[in-house]
Amino acid sequence: MTTGVGKRRDAILLDIEGTTTPLDFVHQVAFPYARSHAEEFIERHASLPEVIFDLEGLRREHAQDARLGRKPPSLTNGGTPRSFARYIDWLITADRKSTPLKSLQGKIWEEGYASRELVGRVFDDVPDALKRWQTEKRLVAIFSSGSVLAQQLLFAHTTAGDLTKYISAYFDTTTGGKLEAQSYTKIARALGRPPQEIVFLSDVTRELDAAAAAGIEVLLCDRPGNHPPPENAYTLIRSFVEL
Repeated sequence: MTTGVGKRRDAILLDIEGTTTPLDFVHQVAFPYARSHAEEFIERHASLPEVIFDLEGLRREHAQDARLGRKPPSLTNGGTPRSFARYIDWLITADRKSTPLKSLQGKIWEEGYASRELVGRVFDDVPDALKRWQTEKRLVAIFSSGSVLAQQLLFAHTTAGDLTKYISAYFDTTTGGKLEAQSYTKIARALGRPPQEIVFLSDVTRELDAAAAAGIEVLLCDRPGNHPPPENAYTLIRSFVEL
């Protein structure tokens, strides 16, 4: 692996976990909050159309998990708040990139940010980089497995203040999986940029593989607390100061 960056790109696509935001915030703060508040949230909001939609999606995933012999925790009587909470906990433990799970998590986190129980975290170099890229008229977008709502909430409520004014677009799994090249093709089309004018930053080499297959330049993020990546030939970046 090497350090440094190549030609400047005018559109920057960022992963969140392990790229803009420490892994420990996601796994030690955000996920535990969703786990501990899921049952109570569902009890209070089960009649809302958008929550019903998420729960129906979870029922379909549960049925598939059962068919495939994955032995998910049962959904009592079609899904009580408590049994849904157990299934949500099971999905989070499995690190499932589930669209209905991520959508429901975003709604739970929305209440956490509103009550100030949650405050988003980004690496120290991120706020200044976002400001600089805006000054340089570089478009910044986010692609994360977390829902668009969850992404917007995190950047709106960071310890450095509201950073959403520096971000032009957000993409989640409704666009496609992060390991699928066609997802990055769709994002380039949505941004109105040819793939070769976009650079994607992530700490996951398989995501970089998919973006590179779509013709996008990629950079591997090496952040404090990240897991060591498998052997690869990607250009390494340790701070957004380098970009």
